[in-house]
Amino acid sequence: MQASVCLHVKGNAVHLELTALGWKHSPTICHELIQAALEKGEALEHLQYIDNVIVWGNTAAEVFEKGEKIIQILLKAGFIIKKSKVKGPARKIQFLGVKWQGGRHQIPTEVINKIIAVSPPTNKKETQAFLGAIGFWRMHIPEYSQIVSPLYLVTRKKNDFHWGPEQQQAFTQIKQEIAHAVALGPVRTGPEVKNVLYSAARNNGLSWSLWQKMPGETRGRPLGFWSQSYRGSEANYTPTEKEILASYERVQAASEVGNEAQEMKDA
Repeated sequence: MQASVCLHVKGNAVHLELTALGWKHSPTICHELIQAALEKGEALEHLQYIDNVIVWGNTAAEVFEKGEKIIQILLKAGFIIKKSKVKGPARKIQFLGVKWQGGRHQIPTEVINKIIAVSPPTNKKETQAFLGAIGFWRMHIPEYSQIVSPLYLVTRKKNDFHWGPEQQQAFTQIKQEIAHAVALGPVRTGPEVKNVLYSAARNNGLSWSLWQKMPGETRGRPLGFWSQSYRGSEANYTPTEKEILASYERVQAASEVGNEAQEMKDA
């Protein structure tokens, strides 16, 4: 099996872009083949999505060493590496449409400019297209679901399209949030790192965010923001019941990063 590989250095990171020839029309199979090869070869810490792999480190030398090990694992698994696809180092890269620099990922400037330039939708299809474009970046936006809720209302089949003041306000606000979205990460490890999970139950939905703190940092750095509107009868819950629901969702989120996340309730 052949594969093309592209290397970059994150500030410092290596991005390997693999194209398994013959499997390009079967992304799931391609992903599983590469994943199995990397797992069997006990590859060092990395991220993989189909035929894209990113490896990071603190220095270019460390990154190249990790990248070389990844390459050797793939060669041993039967992949053919095209040297013409090997590039780097670079302190910032764009991986799966996301800008990575210094271990942090953020919304690319060109994406922000395109979203800001979008005119208000005039029908359901345009509204759905806009929500699809911004939804990819929801982890960067606190209380995303609550902000865009009025926009989803006009996309429902049972509702006629009506663009009112509420929709315009939500449209303007979400574009402002996108324009000022914070970078997320990097994920830090070690005994001094503390994971802190904040959550809140508002009148219009739940929200929670995961942060990492080092000694001397007041709030730390965000790793992501999550939110959801109330579903069904949840909107009729008492404040106490909503807090319990928020705690449940908070614990579910904490389980994804381990059992050492300190849980906090936003005021």
